[in-house]
Amino acid sequence: MWGGRFAEGPSAIMREINASIPFDKALWRQDIAASKAHVTMLGAQGIVSAEDAKTICEGLDRVAAEYEADGVPEDWDLEDIHMTTESRLAELIGPVAGRLHTARSRNDQVATDFKLWVRTAIDQTDDGLAALQRALVTQAGAHADSIMPGFTHLQTAQPVTLGHHLMAYYEMLRRDRSRLADARMRMNESPLGSAALAGTGFPIDRDVTSAALQFDRPTANSLDAVSDRDFALDYLMAASQIALHLSRLAEEFIIWASQPFGFVRMADSLSTGSSIMPQKKNPDAAELVRGHAGRVIGSTTALMVTMKGLPLAYSKDMQDDKPPVFEAAGLLALSIAAMTGMVADSTFNTNRMREAAELGYATATDLADWLVTEADIPFREAHHITGAAVKLAEQKGVALDELSLDELQAIDERIDDGVYSALSVEASVAARASYGGTAPEQVKQQVAAARKALGLNDGATA
Repeated sequence: MWGGRFAEGPSAIMREINASIPFDKALWRQDIAASKAHVTMLGAQGIVSAEDAKTICEGLDRVAAEYEADGVPEDWDLEDIHMTTESRLAELIGPVAGRLHTARSRNDQVATDFKLWVRTAIDQTDDGLAALQRALVTQAGAHADSIMPGFTHLQTAQPVTLGHHLMAYYEMLRRDRSRLADARMRMNESPLGSAALAGTGFPIDRDVTSAALQFDRPTANSLDAVSDRDFALDYLMAASQIALHLSRLAEEFIIWASQPFGFVRMADSLSTGSSIMPQKKNPDAAELVRGHAGRVIGSTTALMVTMKGLPLAYSKDMQDDKPPVFEAAGLLALSIAAMTGMVADSTFNTNRMREAAELGYATATDLADWLVTEADIPFREAHHITGAAVKLAEQKGVALDELSLDELQAIDERIDDGVYSALSVEASVAARASYGGTAPEQVKQQVAAARKALGLNDGATA
């Protein structure tokens, strides 16, 4: 490839450090598609003959069939997927293959291939998140009135419903999907035709190649087009946020599945045992999802550091852009699939959850609210009165609603027997009926809205 300029070939070290075929062979489908779009345009513009364009397209189809059947060969002397494909094309159709590279460079070629790959990864990630949302919504609908403790600082705070808790993750994923949509919209401009950095003197039609590859438009600046990796960073940053959310959900399941909690029984298919302790059922899939989040975030950092000091236009550092993206996408796909199965196939111990909700004086806020609404006491004073009631209940080892009326009135005489209607966990969750609250009716409304957004008909499940 370099014979006209260099008297000697590369050293063994240079050959190894320079070759990217071990990882960029993953771009072969995109490379074939972009090459066919490019040469078809060259033929239409009369830059190459129609006959040559047809021969090259047919040859590219033969190369693609070989790759599909046998995989992409790794010849490090050919460096990358682009030269590997062009070399095989030349073996199949002869010297006419050399016309394929007219009016393009490997710089705009790789930018185009990589964009196409990332665009597909975005679509696949979005599909996976939609499936996880369906699983969450299905479980939330089944448990719209299943009571559990809500936590702050991992301490019992107020009763909530399991459906409400699961729908919180639906909302996180809804934002994640919006970030993917934004990233896809920004990236959908075609670099093809930018050549090495300055464009080309050939009379190409970039609108034609852009449309053929389903881009919205060609890029407006050739320098930016070949040096831009914002699209990869956008994907990685969205992936990092997704991985963070998946890790939080995984941690919930790890805690809930532990014996002290006993809120959930996870499917055997996503759990493992111990080599020495036969009673163990470990939430290894959830733990690996939690671990994978660090690697996805690390991939984002790796590419950001690679790009931070690069002048325009292309530098060889950018060859290292693909491994972190490929790794993150693979880890993310596994994590999404694992959490989807975990949510869909887990069984919740609603009796245990309700029992836990009754511990820790979770209805203390309801007592304070009752004092405000029924006894016309300022909230700060009501807070103090409630604190005294909690202290007494702790001393006696009973729940708030097990304190006698005399005991409550000894704390504040304005309390009457109507207070007991506010102190059950059922009354507590039912009272939280503000928009977005945990009341079962609110949860059912949010589930219905989510099902509509996901295209789930009434009665349909994930």
